[in-house]
Amino acid sequence: MQLSGPWDRAQVADFLDRTAVPLRLAVNGSQGFPVMASLWFLRDGDDLLCATSPRARLVELLQVDPRCGFEVSADQPPYCGVRGRARAALSQTGGGALLERLLDRYAIARDGGLARWLLARADEEVVITLSPLRVLSWDYRRRMGDG
Repeated sequence: MQLSGPWDRAQVADFLDRTAVPLRLAVNGSQGFPVMASLWFLRDGDDLLCATSPRARLVELLQVDPRCGFEVSADQPPYCGVRGRARAALSQTGGGALLERLLDRYAIARDGGLARWLLARADEEVVITLSPLRVLSWDYRRRMGDG
């Protein structure tokens, strides 16, 4: 993995571990235009793991072309984050367990309507493993007076 920007590998990992916002994933669409999706994620070593429905258009597009781009950043100042290029691998196993971990990470109550709906189909979930090839960090906190 090629790394650039102000953060080292440990700082990137720390940011990804403590930032519970959806990852923005860009995949190559069938008509040559990027397709964007927001997905819950968690870090596993250098990889980023997401889960989605096997019927999601995203799954179909990644089966055709596993090259993708991603970004994790807050929408509010001070702006900082991580973006990069990755290759995606899809797996039909482990989706239910990953979904439970994602619910915990994003503090979604298991007895709530969203969690019940997601968990009812958890066995079908597809795991998307993003293996970053290139990662760029940025951090404007000092420039914006918060760092």
